[in-house]
This record gives sequence, C-alpha cells and structure tokens, in this order.
Amino acid sequence: MTHIFDVDHTIIRKTSTQYFLQIAMKEKLIRFSQVKRLPLDWLKYKLAFPDINFIENTVKSLSGIKKYDLDRIADVCFNIKIKPNIYLGAAQIINTLMNKGDKVIFATSSFDFIINPLERFFGIKDSLACRMEYEDGVTTGNLVGYSFFGPKKKTAACDWMEKNNIKKEETFFYSDSYTDLPLLEHCGYPVAVNPDSILARQARKKGWEIIRFKDVMGNTTS
Repeated sequence: MTHIFDVDHTIIRKTSTQYFLQIAMKEKLIRFSQVKRLPLDWLKYKLAFPDINFIENTVKSLSGIKKYDLDRIADVCFNIKIKPNIYLGAAQIINTLMNKGDKVIFATSSFDFIINPLERFFGIKDSLACRMEYEDGVTTGNLVGYSFFGPKKKTAACDWMEKNNIKKEETFFYSDSYTDLPLLEHCGYPVAVNPDSILARQARKKGWEIIRFKDVMGNTTS
C-alpha cells in the first residue's frame, strides 16, 4: 500500500512555513514586507475563500535569496521548531508503515527545503513539495512548475502515482484541510487528521476515518 501524508496540522502542530518564517525573519533573511500578504491569505483560507495562487504570488517577492541560506535556516527550524512539534501519533503511524515496507511520502504546499529535514528524520524520499527556482544558487522569484495547494496538489499526486504505477484504489491520503478534498476524494482510503470544520463535516458525511492527534514530541507550546 501507499500512504501520502499532508504535513501542516497533520504531522506537525502548526504550519511548517510559519515555523520557518519565525526563524528566517529573526535572522533577517526574510523581511515582513516580503510576506506581508500572508495574513490576508490566511484569513481568506479560514473563511473558505482561499486564493489557490497565493504561493506563486508570494514567491515573486522572495527573489535574491541564496539557496545555502534557505537550507541552513531550514535545518535550524527543524531542530528548534518542527521536530518538537511532530505529533507522536503521526510519527508512530509513519514508523509502523515504513517498518512494514509500505511506501510513504509527504504531499505538501510547503517548500522542499523546509520539508527535507523532516524527510531525513523519517527516512522518507520522493515527497511532493513546492520548489523554488534558482539561478546561480539564488532564488529568481519563481517556482519550478506550480504550487501544490488545493486542487494542484491532486494534480501533482496523480502525476506521481501514474509515473510510479501506483493505483489510487491502493492509496491512503491523510490530511487536515478542506483544501485537500480533491485528493482525499480521489484516493481509495481518505483519512481526515485533526480536520478543520469543513473537512470534518465532509468526512462524517462520507464515512471516512477521522484521527485526532494532540501530544507532540517536545514540550514546547510555540
């Protein structure tokens, strides 16, 4: 069997990008003026009117950053913010599945440099995440391809499944968000994890499994 996991609020308590930005802004790698549109985008998401292109639009203001610095901050972010906030229940499920020999990947709208340390922690490869475009090791302000938010995550996952000869009927997808309904409805085994109110309502209506995690690896409340 194949198991695809969303990351934010599914495996970790908050969003990986939020954790990353806390460190990146403290280190003055990224300024608030470069990401000032994100609070409005978050409000639209909470009101169920998300801008599915908000990642592409935000990235336009993030040109001129060295890949080395993004990777460096991502490693710090993982150790300080992400690792302590991994849900114990999610970690147990992932480790059990991998010990069985099942295929496990992440599918996230976060960036690959943020997710890479999490992949290494679990021993996971080939995850689906947004990728910055670089020129001479510096961000251009564009993505490679498209972001993996909302229905675009389903498109990326379907392409990955086709490329790897994986049947949707034999695939689990775990997510917390209503924006992942297209991929949840596509996979044979949809699982709602810590679902928001919209997803919880749909999961109950469709008879999907619902899992709730609370305890995390660390004692941090950040």
